Amino acid sequence: MKKQQYILLVFGLLFHTTAFAQADKSFYQTVKTYVNPVLPGDHPDPTLLKVGDDFYHCGSSFHFTPYMPIYHSKDLVHWKEISRVLPPQKATWVTDRPSAGTWQGAITYFYGSYWIYFSANGQWFSKADSPTGPWSEPVQVKSNPKTGPLGYDNSIFVDDDGKPYMVIKNGQKTNRLQELGKDGQLTSSVIDLDWINAKLQYSWAEGPVMCKRNGYYYYFPAGDVSGGQYVLRGKELTSDSTKWERLGEFFKPITDPKVGFRRPNHIAAPVQLADGTWWTIGQSYERYEGDDWSGLGRQTSLYPVIWEGDRPWGMAPTTQPIEMPNLPKSGTAWRSVASDDFEADVLSLNWHFLRKKHADLYNLTTHKGWLRLSPDSLRTSIVQKETDHYYSALTKVDISALESTHKAGIYLSNGNQTVFARLYSGFEDGQKIFFQFDKTSYNIPNTFGNVVWLKVTRKQHNLTAFASANGKVWTQIGESISLINLDKTQPNYNSWVGTSLGLFTEGKPADFDFFICKDGFSTLPAVGFSNYYGVEKTAEEALTNDSENGGWFMISGVDLDGKNQKAKAIAIELSATSSGKLEIWLDDLTTGKLIATVPFSSTNGMTNWKVFSKSIKAIKGQHDVFVRFPKVSSKSIAVKSLKFK
Repeated sequence: MKKQQYILLVFGLLFHTTAFAQADKSFYQTVKTYVNPVLPGDHPDPTLLKVGDDFYHCGSSFHFTPYMPIYHSKDLVHWKEISRVLPPQKATWVTDRPSAGTWQGAITYFYGSYWIYFSANGQWFSKADSPTGPWSEPVQVKSNPKTGPLGYDNSIFVDDDGKPYMVIKNGQKTNRLQELGKDGQLTSSVIDLDWINAKLQYSWAEGPVMCKRNGYYYYFPAGDVSGGQYVLRGKELTSDSTKWERLGEFFKPITDPKVGFRRPNHIAAPVQLADGTWWTIGQSYERYEGDDWSGLGRQTSLYPVIWEGDRPWGMAPTTQPIEMPNLPKSGTAWRSVASDDFEADVLSLNWHFLRKKHADLYNLTTHKGWLRLSPDSLRTSIVQKETDHYYSALTKVDISALESTHKAGIYLSNGNQTVFARLYSGFEDGQKIFFQFDKTSYNIPNTFGNVVWLKVTRKQHNLTAFASANGKVWTQIGESISLINLDKTQPNYNSWVGTSLGLFTEGKPADFDFFICKDGFSTLPAVGFSNYYGVEKTAEEALTNDSENGGWFMISGVDLDGKNQKAKAIAIELSATSSGKLEIWLDDLTTGKLIATVPFSSTNGMTNWKVFSKSIKAIKGQHDVFVRFPKVSSKSIAVKSLKFK
C-alpha cells in the first residue's frame, strides 16, 4: 500500500469523513477491509509474534484445557488454531478451578526456537521447533531474591541484537526487565522499573509489552481488566526513571458513538510489516448503550498503529471498515465456532474442556462417526468459545434417558458455570425434551425416540429451542428465553472468562453424531454479518447499500452440510425499488467461488419484503458466505436474511 494512501485512509476513519469510502471504489466490490473483532469470543491477554511471513497468537487460557491454543495467520485478520501447548496430562500441578488454570501464554521466538512463557503457580515455559509442536515438558523459571517474585501476565521482548528479556509484572507496583539465557532461564541483572506505577497512576500497570523503533524502546502497560492502555519510551534499557518519558494514553480518542469495544487494552507488542506499517492486537469487552455483551468475554481486535514522529498511537476503536494490512490472502476462514462431524480419529483443536478430567471422558472410536461423552459426578461438557450474536446450533444425540439424572444435549455457559442454558433429552415422569435457563424451564414429551435432533437459535439475547426426529420438521419447545443474565457483565472477571457453546452429558454416556453452530438451512439474518463494506443497517434489521458503488457483507462460518441434505438452492429475503441481481460467493469475492447470481425485481417499496430463490450446484462444508450488491442507486436494495435449501 502506498504510504500516502494509507495515511489518507486512517485519517478518514479517525474523523468519520467520507475520505476512506471514496479512496478506492474497488472496496465496494472486493474484500480489502475488515471490522473488529478479528478474534471474536473470549481471547484474553493476547500476545502476537511475527516470524517471517507468519503471525502467531496466544494468550491466557484460564481453566479451559488443553491449555494455551496457538493461532496462526498470514494476514492478521483470519486466524486458525494450529496447536495447544499444554495437555492436561502434562499439567498435573495446574488448578482448573475457574479463574485459575494458565495465564499469559506469551509466544516468542529467540535462539532458534519457539517459546511459550506462562503463569500457573509460578512462571513456566515450553519450547518447540515449530508452533505446531510438539511442545516440550514445562520447565519452571527460577527466580532469586534480587529479581523477586515473577508474577503473571509477563511478556518477552527481543532486542535488535537478538537478546531476549522477560518483561516482569508482579502485583501493582512491580515492573521489571531481565535478560533470558539460551536455556530460557533468567540471567544477568534485573532492570528495576518499579517507579512506573509507584503511585498506581496506571491502576495495575499489567500485561506490559515492549517494542523498538528508531532507537527508542517503547514500554506499553495496561490499566486493569476494565481498560486503559499507556506508553512510555526511552533510549536505553535502564532503571533510571529520568531516561524514560511518559507519553500517556496509547489509543486515540473515540469519535464513533456506535462503538461497543470502547476500552481496549492488554495489547500485544506492535509489529512492523514490510510496507512500513505497524499493527497490534488488543482485548476489550463488548458493551453498548443499554446493551451489554460483556459476558462473551475479552474479545480481540486488530488496530493499526499510527506514528506521529516517534510517538505511537493506536487507532481509535471504530465500527467502520478498516483497510486490511498489505499482506497476501490467507485462504483461512473468519474465526467462528467450528462444525464437527466427529469422523476424525482425533479431536479437533477447536474444542476445549471446562475441567481437566473431562479430557479423558470422551472417545471417537466406540461409535465410529460419533462423539461419545461419559459423565463424571456432575456434568461432562465439550465446548468452544461463543463468537456470534446470531446462529442456529444443532446436534443429533443418542441417549436412552431412564432416570431424572440422565441428560444430554446442547450447552451454553460462562466460565464458572453458575449461569447456563441447556437443551437436552432427559427424563421426568417419562422421556422428555427440556429447555432451561436460570429459573425458566420448558419441556415437551419425547416422541422422537432415543435418537433426537436438537437445535437452539440465538437472535441477539433471545434463545429459542427446537427438537426433531429427522432434522427437517422441527417442534419448538416452549417460548424464547432471554439470555441477558448470561450475556451481561458477570460477578468475577477472571472466573467467567466468556461464554462457551457445545455439548454435555450427565448421568450416563451419550453419543453425538455431529455439532453444527451456524446452520445454513436455518434462517441467517443479514445483520449477523462479521464483515462488510458499503452497506448499513436499516430500521427493519436489514442491510442496505449506502452508495451507488454497490457493497457487500459476509456471514462467517455457515455450515452447508446439513448432515441429511446438501445445499442445492439459496433463498434471499429482500426489498427493492428496482430490479437487479445479487451475487453469492463463498470464502472471498475474488479468490472464492461464485455460487449464485440471484435475480430480483421491485417489491414496490423498501418496506415490502419478498423471497427470491436461485438453484445452485450442490455444495457442502463450512464457509464464509458473501452477498455482493450491484451498482445501483443508494439504498435501493435491502437484504433481511438468507437461507439455503
